[in-house]
Amino acid sequence: MSAALGLKAKPIANEPADDDSDISALINRLTAEVNQIAVDKTKAIQQITNQMKMLALNALIESSRAGAQGAGFAVVAQEVRGVGQQVETIARELESQLTKRTGDLVSSIDRMSQRSRGERMVDLSLNAIELIDRNLYERTCDVRWWATDSALVDCAASPDGAAVSHASQRLGVILGAYTVYLDLWLCDLEGNVIANGRADRFRAVGQNVAHTKWFREAKTLRSGDDYVAGDVENQPLLGNAQVATYCASVRAGGQANGAPIGVLAIHFDWEAQARAIVQGVRVGDSDKARVLLVDSNLRVIAASDGQGILSERISLSLNGQRSGFYQDRSGTLVAFHATPGYETYRGLGWYGVIVCGA
Repeated sequence: MSAALGLKAKPIANEPADDDSDISALINRLTAEVNQIAVDKTKAIQQITNQMKMLALNALIESSRAGAQGAGFAVVAQEVRGVGQQVETIARELESQLTKRTGDLVSSIDRMSQRSRGERMVDLSLNAIELIDRNLYERTCDVRWWATDSALVDCAASPDGAAVSHASQRLGVILGAYTVYLDLWLCDLEGNVIANGRADRFRAVGQNVAHTKWFREAKTLRSGDDYVAGDVENQPLLGNAQVATYCASVRAGGQANGAPIGVLAIHFDWEAQARAIVQGVRVGDSDKARVLLVDSNLRVIAASDGQGILSERISLSLNGQRSGFYQDRSGTLVAFHATPGYETYRGLGWYGVIVCGA
């Protein structure tokens, strides 16, 4: 097992979104320029046809003054007038059709750009939730492995002074190599903490945790191959730090099918690790994005802006989908992706979510 999992976001296929955005902006600009040119030129044509009609009108007036001698000229003037009207009609139709088509093109480009942006945000949401899944998969491996450590097994079986000292020392050695944990606790089956790895920082020994959900669930585990993944919470015995607690049963002889004799609880330093993930997602400054991890109850458990953690619940329109994006009534783009799990870690129904300002 690695001591700490790298938390930099992995590159994804549509990461060059700035290029896509630049291309869309360029096409939009060129389309607008074509539209403006068409409008300007048709207006110029209309000005010329107006001049032609004015000349034709003047010619008709002069031909009427000339009497019979001007009759032939009047026919020519009428023809010129008719041609001018035809040209004006064509110019107006050209302006109308070009404006409509360029408008449709701009709308299509906007929709394509929004779709591309939305799909990119969905991929980034998946990227974030996958990173935390891979990280937490390591935690499930760690707790099941360390629960078989002979020092912990011996201490759980007979928690005398020497055994407790040896177990605490062993837990401290593990913490020295694994920097992603705040503390490791060995508990008896009554929920009493009998050893911890950072006794100099946290006075956990002697405290009872039987009331916690993760301990109650850990007591019912069927074998040493099973584990408990607790909700992210503030842990009072660890200075109210945000932790994700993982548990496995300590069993007689360190055997997976041995009788349960204790519980090992490892407290993942959630805030620091989760913050590194959400702040490492590569959204652009122009996206005005807030990157979130939310639990199965849509409670915010990590946020790139550091706001609302463990207190805010977001409104997420899932519509029965595991991933997708949409715009809410304010025009805000919301993208999400459910946890896919990793290896034997099924995930806890969490979501990666990205909220982009309008």
